[in-house]
Amino acid sequence: MFHFDNSYAQLPDRFHASVYPEPVEGPVLLKFNEALAEELGIEADLSDKARLAAVLAGNVVPPGAMPLAMAYAGHQFGNFVPQLGDGRAILLGEVIDTTGRRRDIQLKGAGPTPFSRRGDGRAALGPVLREYIVSEAMNALGIPATRALAAVATGEAVQREQVLPGAVFVRVAASHVRVGTFQFFAARGDNDGVKVLADYVIERHYPELKGASNPYLALMDAVALRQADLIARWMGVGFIHGVMNTDNMTISGETIDFGPCAFLDEYDPKKVFSSIDRMGRYAYGNQPGIGQWNMARLAECLLPLLDDDEEKAVEAANAVLKRFGERFQAQWLEVFRAKIGLQTQEDGDLDLVQGLLAAMQEAQADFTLAFRLLSHAADGSDEAFLALFPDPAKAEAWLATWRQRLEREQASPEARAAAMRSVNPAVIPRNHRVEEAIAAALQGDLSVFERLLQALEKPYEERPDFASYALPPQVEERVMQTFCGT
Repeated sequence: MFHFDNSYAQLPDRFHASVYPEPVEGPVLLKFNEALAEELGIEADLSDKARLAAVLAGNVVPPGAMPLAMAYAGHQFGNFVPQLGDGRAILLGEVIDTTGRRRDIQLKGAGPTPFSRRGDGRAALGPVLREYIVSEAMNALGIPATRALAAVATGEAVQREQVLPGAVFVRVAASHVRVGTFQFFAARGDNDGVKVLADYVIERHYPELKGASNPYLALMDAVALRQADLIARWMGVGFIHGVMNTDNMTISGETIDFGPCAFLDEYDPKKVFSSIDRMGRYAYGNQPGIGQWNMARLAECLLPLLDDDEEKAVEAANAVLKRFGERFQAQWLEVFRAKIGLQTQEDGDLDLVQGLLAAMQEAQADFTLAFRLLSHAADGSDEAFLALFPDPAKAEAWLATWRQRLEREQASPEARAAAMRSVNPAVIPRNHRVEEAIAAALQGDLSVFERLLQALEKPYEERPDFASYALPPQVEERVMQTFCGT
């Protein structure tokens, strides 16, 4: 089934713990991503779903697998924990996909590991389906993210706040190396471990840096710029990660861990959904600053590799952190320029974007719908956009300023509207829709989950059959909190 080509397992023993999945009672395949399997070069016999479920749940370890739990540390809500590691995830191994990219195959919820810290190592069905939905939605939106290969029911219950059905999620990632992986070794004064990991990451993710005069400084710079770009793209679709701990920030630049994540309904930069983010550390508008803070933690780990002179190493690292801020600001503005139909750059564009966001915040306008309906205004139809504003005067004033700016653009109204629709999704995984799918699945009905996945496959298209998925929640449908699920 899998053609494994494992590299992380070849690293020294202190990088991971060898551990096999713990078999479950009655694995049943709930969802298998056939398109992704084909991309990964996986040969899956869909006529024997029982065996496929057994493999994907961890009951049968396929040939060539080298199951392991990765060691890492991390800052969780600003507090450093020197040892976290894969407490409920097991890396089966790596494959080389059909484009030549190396990809991890990981089982989440496959049983306890040496890093479980008294946890059961299992996952509940709800969080598994949430991760499946949101990771595939992010991919469809064009945002780098881990992928969903499968969801498997275990036939066993897990105890959380209540007894819930268990499941295993099969996650695919460019790798699972995190900022926290570097922190694990740095916290122990293991500079050799930091160097081995850095060399591995360069070889796997940034081979173009091998010839750099200072490859470790180049690595830090490359990771920082990827993260700046990623967070700018999150902001463009109203995504709130919810747990931007350093152990949830990948070195590859992919979005990872969709526990209490959510998407904005009404625009509010202070918006928080995660039940465990009581102080708003990871609010929507705080994400860029947290990304830079996390990059500073990576810099601390890499300092011994940057320069023998600590003062020079700190100076070089600070320059990278400054570039992160500059890159994010540039990318954020580029994302929002495109969202309002601008193809050229002018000095007043930032004020124009911020003026729209301020009007949206005051009106509590829906973030996704406002930008989507603005594309209709680009075609000359303002009515639907203005209907989002209880007092449309400010929105009308903004539209007048916007149109003056558009006069200095070359695109036709039709081309501009089409370009705006290509970057402003009609459909996102709205929180109430995700919860609706999970609630139905817990009652044994997967049809709502399947229908939502279909709606999210083509987020930039307006498809009549899925028109209801573009609508914001009614007051009684609003989801006010999301939960981690661990």
